[in-house]
Amino acid sequence: MDPISFQPELKVCAVSLARVVTEQPADVPSRAPEPAVRETGQAVPGPVAALAGLFGLAELTPPVLAGHERQYLAGFLAGLSDAPPAGTAVPILPSHAPIDPSHALWINGALAGAFSRIAAPALVPQPTDVPETPVRELIVLWASQTGNAEEFAAASARRLAGTGRKARLVDMADCTPAALPAEADLLVISSTFGDGEAPDNGAAFWEALAEPGAPRLDGVRYAVLAFGDSSYDDFCGHGRQLDRRLEELGAVRLAPRADCEPDDQERALSWLDQVLATLAETTPAPAVPLDPSTSPRKAAPFTATLSGNRLLSLPGSAKEVRQFTFDTGGELAYQAGDALGVMPVNSADLVMEWLAVTGLSPVDNVELTGLGSLPLGEALHRHLDITKITPGLLKFVAERTRNRDLSRLLRPGNKGELAKWTWSRQAIDVIAELPVRAGAQEWLGVLKRLQPRLYSISSSPLTSPDEIRLTISVVRFDNLRGRPRTGACSAYLADNPERAQVPVYVQHTTHFRPPSDPGTPMVMIGPGTGVAPFLGFLDERRALGHHGRNWLFFGEQRRATDFYYRDELTEMHDDGLLTRLDLAFSRDQRAKVYVQDRMREHGAQLWAWLQDGAHVYVCGDAGRMAKDVDQTLHDITARYGGLSPDDAAAYVKQLAASKRYVRDVY
Repeated sequence: MDPISFQPELKVCAVSLARVVTEQPADVPSRAPEPAVRETGQAVPGPVAALAGLFGLAELTPPVLAGHERQYLAGFLAGLSDAPPAGTAVPILPSHAPIDPSHALWINGALAGAFSRIAAPALVPQPTDVPETPVRELIVLWASQTGNAEEFAAASARRLAGTGRKARLVDMADCTPAALPAEADLLVISSTFGDGEAPDNGAAFWEALAEPGAPRLDGVRYAVLAFGDSSYDDFCGHGRQLDRRLEELGAVRLAPRADCEPDDQERALSWLDQVLATLAETTPAPAVPLDPSTSPRKAAPFTATLSGNRLLSLPGSAKEVRQFTFDTGGELAYQAGDALGVMPVNSADLVMEWLAVTGLSPVDNVELTGLGSLPLGEALHRHLDITKITPGLLKFVAERTRNRDLSRLLRPGNKGELAKWTWSRQAIDVIAELPVRAGAQEWLGVLKRLQPRLYSISSSPLTSPDEIRLTISVVRFDNLRGRPRTGACSAYLADNPERAQVPVYVQHTTHFRPPSDPGTPMVMIGPGTGVAPFLGFLDERRALGHHGRNWLFFGEQRRATDFYYRDELTEMHDDGLLTRLDLAFSRDQRAKVYVQDRMREHGAQLWAWLQDGAHVYVCGDAGRMAKDVDQTLHDITARYGGLSPDDAAAYVKQLAASKRYVRDVY
């Protein structure tokens, strides 16, 4: 305070600035903006320099790219050179490109600057009495747990663009029902997680949509494509919920919902064709086929060499857990957090047993959709799942045998009893106990196609650019008659000879990535083989020189036999890469201890890490572990954050919405 005027020495006021145009005196030359300078010291052309000055960009310096980023970008630009974008199309890096997000922003901006052009309109007289047709925004809204729905959504957006329709591809995690435009055409493509639940990135959208006070969607037109696994009772349950709720809120269907298995591309494409026909109304859209290479199940797999098969579990363990290494020669791009799809074949012994039980000949020709005519033996070996017990198989056997016990188990309300009955059985055991006489082609109508198995990748391309590692629990058990049974894919890998050639492909993820910020703390919860992706996360953070703290919760049955990667994790802990390593071996004491119990023991510290901005990652069993960990996170938030249950739920929900709480569960 000034002692004489009694006025404050510092006064504050709010001002508003507006740009005005003034005439430049004739004798005063206008000052040209200082040219922006690239890293090379070369001046940027005048108009661009003016824009750079306007936005306060003194330098247009490209980011410094890592070796793997440069390699990927070189291939990307080579592809652009071979196949330049048509018309005014602007190439962008795909979301799964192995490039740091901040670097990708710069690269996509440069691509937009180089390719984004608006063609000058043709000087053709337009009639003045024709009313303008309002343009409806076209949105492809997706939710996906393993990437199948996401990839088909992206392929659908490209197909729509090829017909001249601009579609906006939207992650359901980044959308709310209230944000949907009033006059929108909405294509909803979603998988179902587990038995009727929403995928993680679609959970918040569904909660908002299901609320009694959800906004009306009058004026919105929509179509739903649902992906799911028919071995679950509530097949495509989440897609059916979305379809029903959108109708309840006043939206109008563009086309009936389609329910698809992950490999049912024919049905999915038929749904898209029907949507396109409705959008086109009386004007047929040009036929633009979906590029098979963009479809997750039609992608031509890469043939990798199985170069490593390391047993991780020790003698005396109840499990057989192995690390498999695939030599890719650096030709298969991936990122830490991605999954590897492995395409197995059925063992020759199982095929012969199936043929013996059914009384069929391996040389009988059968017709398989997409493959034409081929011998039954080859179809059973390479293309059909003859291990999995499906509802369709059980219904077929019950109808043909008229077995009262099986028919009773298939009635509603007997789910628990049916689960007990199918335990320790595979499909071959069902038809061996309840023989069915059917023709070869009839069986092809019952059996599902043999699906690739997805496994979390245990490596990082920054440290292992030429190979991909997996951590897999091999399935082996005896059926009720003491006959050995194995998992279709895990045993296929475990029993393969050294240097075997295995068809694989990378299933990219969108959000399951280590933090991009070097200082962000990271909490990883991965019991059993759920530890797999976190080995890659830690390798990546070390390679990048990130200084953020890292905390791993790992658990299994017994420390002596089931401490997978004991040496590697202990070394990481000793050298400080792992700030904390908390272990839970459930069978080493009378009272079982799990990772969620360790979380509770250290709840105060975990809450402090969350307050410091930590990202939380969960990988492993979705049936029980993931739910228990989620509840524990809610409880810790309520107790140590001093929050009510509702406020704690809102806090955890916000963690998920901001991509600070992500899961890779199965």
